[in-house]
Amino acid sequence: MQLRKLFSALLMGFFAFAPMVATADETATIRFILTGDMPEFTSEDGRGGYAKVATVSKIFKKQTKGNIRSLLIHAGDAYSPSLLSGMDKGKSTVDMLNAIGVDYMVLGNHEWDFGPKVTRERVWQSNFPILASNVIDSEGLPVDGTVRTAMEVIGPFRVGLLGLVTQNTKDVSSPETDQFLPIMDTAKELAKKLKDQGANLIVALAHLDFVEDMEILQSGLVDVLLSGHDHYHIFFDNGKDVWLDAGEDGEKVGVLDVHMKSYMKRGKKRFSWEADMRYVDTKNIKEDSAIASKVKSYEDLLGKELDVKIGKTVSELDSRKKTVRTEEAAIGNLIIDAMREGVNAEIGITNGGGIRAKKIYAPGTTITRRDILTELPFGNVVVKLGLTGSQIWEALENGVSQVEQNSGRFPQVSGMSFEWNPKAKVGSRIVSVEFRGRPLSKYKTYTLATNDFLAKGGDGYSVFKKGKVIIDAYGAKLMASMVMDYIKAKGTVSTKVEGRIVAK
Repeated sequence: MQLRKLFSALLMGFFAFAPMVATADETATIRFILTGDMPEFTSEDGRGGYAKVATVSKIFKKQTKGNIRSLLIHAGDAYSPSLLSGMDKGKSTVDMLNAIGVDYMVLGNHEWDFGPKVTRERVWQSNFPILASNVIDSEGLPVDGTVRTAMEVIGPFRVGLLGLVTQNTKDVSSPETDQFLPIMDTAKELAKKLKDQGANLIVALAHLDFVEDMEILQSGLVDVLLSGHDHYHIFFDNGKDVWLDAGEDGEKVGVLDVHMKSYMKRGKKRFSWEADMRYVDTKNIKEDSAIASKVKSYEDLLGKELDVKIGKTVSELDSRKKTVRTEEAAIGNLIIDAMREGVNAEIGITNGGGIRAKKIYAPGTTITRRDILTELPFGNVVVKLGLTGSQIWEALENGVSQVEQNSGRFPQVSGMSFEWNPKAKVGSRIVSVEFRGRPLSKYKTYTLATNDFLAKGGDGYSVFKKGKVIIDAYGAKLMASMVMDYIKAKGTVSTKVEGRIVAK
């Protein structure tokens, strides 16, 4: 009996002085406030714009209590294309991103529209981390100023972040020597690295197309996918992975709460999480006054320079996306005619995707500088090449190869006409090409006006890189300026759809 009492006393003493093992559940929430694909500052039809996004961000950040971390995420495509970026190459946009308090951003394809040097300038001007995990320079190093991964610590939890940029950037923008590594390989490498560093949750900020997004989601490499690029509103939750897409222009702001929990089970510490998502329609959101004032100051600055009349159109001009990317467009004819005449070329080809205002100008409309820079915001210049008829034919095949997807590569042409079959196999769609009323000679060399983006092989026009350079980008004139000079010289323009492009 005495031995039993003594043993009991010893056990009680042991437990009294032994360190206690925490068995209570621990919880925390990380909140992602998601926007992206918004190079324009102002709202449209009462929705979107930076002043409204700022308000939404403040509302949800103010709700942060206890173990809740709120982060404003930008999913890329900020620096371009816009009216203002055509003048300052995205510098004002970085000012706006800093002002609304972005916490993280992934680079989008349009961040390279003004070349890699400008990309780096804008990255360094940013007051927040920028991810571009699968992008390297010619020396194999990350883009200067970017980070490959980041780690957020919320209470007892670690949330690892990586950023993925679409590999199509090399075709649709101007990255020059910057290279885009395979997305899946990068995700696999960095997800493992983050987990080795103790990450409980893996989050990918992504500027990818729909197919690339699906590959990442189905791989199981990441828990949370926050994406942009396609301008969709998507939220998906299968209980294992979640996917939220930013849409465009801040029309609807995504909000994703990930509730994390750790607990003991069978003597081991476990981790689980669940998510809830919603979109905030900004139509009835009040603008943040400070950001609205900043937006107005930029608009006023633009107004002084751009609301200058340069001419009038007596015919309808349609720059809507589906028009300029699928068929001959009167405004496309106007732009490429100005380019061809401006460099005294025989033929002209420009990409419909470079025409951006998405509006209709009724007959009798006065055209301003603002109109032209809105239509042509990328800051491209007009170059002149020498190409054979065979090479021009190849370029046209590329131009109509993705018309089903409303691809920006669709050609608007001058000095020639062509017929094509939309139902034919890709690569064999061009039926005929005429130059000055006669079949284009495949062996003759023609002079061609185009923009510097296409001349460098952009939008799949790799054949242009084989051409003889007559006027290069360094000695070239701004595309928008050439079009403005053309309209101003004529005073009144009457460009129409005239059968330059015929679908058979």
